[in-house]
Amino acid sequence: MKKNILSLLTIFTVCVSVTAQSIFDKITIKELMDKTNEYQLKNPWKAYDDNWIRGTYYAGVMACFKATGDEKFLQQTDALCTSLNWKVPTLPPVHPASGANLLTIGQSMIESYMAKPEKSKIRGVIDHLDDAELRNPKGNPHQWYYENGTRYVDALFTGPPTLAMLYNVTGDRKYAEWMDAMFWDVYGKLYNTDTNLFYRDKRFYPHNQNGKNIVWSRGNGWAIAGIARILEYLPMEHGNYKRYESVLKNMAAALKECQAQEGFWYPNLANPDHAPFKETSGTSFFIYGIAYGINNGILNKEEYLPVIKKAWKSVTDEVSKEGKVQWGQLVGDQPVNLSKDDSHEYVTGTFLLAASEMYKMNLNNNK
Repeated sequence: MKKNILSLLTIFTVCVSVTAQSIFDKITIKELMDKTNEYQLKNPWKAYDDNWIRGTYYAGVMACFKATGDEKFLQQTDALCTSLNWKVPTLPPVHPASGANLLTIGQSMIESYMAKPEKSKIRGVIDHLDDAELRNPKGNPHQWYYENGTRYVDALFTGPPTLAMLYNVTGDRKYAEWMDAMFWDVYGKLYNTDTNLFYRDKRFYPHNQNGKNIVWSRGNGWAIAGIARILEYLPMEHGNYKRYESVLKNMAAALKECQAQEGFWYPNLANPDHAPFKETSGTSFFIYGIAYGINNGILNKEEYLPVIKKAWKSVTDEVSKEGKVQWGQLVGDQPVNLSKDDSHEYVTGTFLLAASEMYKMNLNNNK
């Protein structure tokens, strides 16, 4: 009898171990990519969108193409970009306060060009930036990326990586100069060098909050993911490469300290009681940024792998059987209460970005 019980316990332990391990396996990660992407394609938030919401989703789609080589992700991206005539959105009256968000979908266009070069794929992004009537970086070096007249941290994902990509494919230094000017301006105003985290915008400086710190999780997710994407395309010999790298390192160290025991990050990094809920969009962004750092030798694997493994389990646990990425904060600019059913296209995009780096990390199979 005792022998049978021991055998059953052994079998149970092995099964639990296999289940726990499987989320790190390339096959399982690819299945999760497919399931969440297929769910999102069947459940768009609206029929037409050319701005940051769908742009962030497709950043994840293209990251999955680059990680896996599965052509269906590229074909899906090309179909969207063709429907947009390979053009990024225009300014007023269509998008009066979008700032750098207008460039988000341009990232997928440029990455598609990298996969299969056709000048028509990047012509629209270049024309947009060169149009003096569109608050272009040359004509308005400090304002083209503002949202409603102010700097905001989300822009570090939507703007600078697009410019890094353009610099990579064209070799034109003006794109790198515009990228640097924008990034370090926003960094200088919104980055707290004591905490190594970003405020969302000037409204959230400590003296504006009656002593209560508000450090938005997804806001910092936009930042660390944007830095990872800059580093992916910026030549290592670029004068500010190490400086970008240093910010990623400092942010990763700060994020490690405020991760919840269960693996996720709360909406307010400075106060988990503010909105005491797991939140998958910020958490997925952090997985993407930190895993990129590990995969590219920027972050110490031994130190940060436990952070990533706990975080990856926390978000994969929230993928429904249909493929919906749950517990994703809805559109906003600060921490708020949320529910399990909350999600959006950009939430799927952050998950796909995380999945792409976890796939490349390949923890269960190093072949």
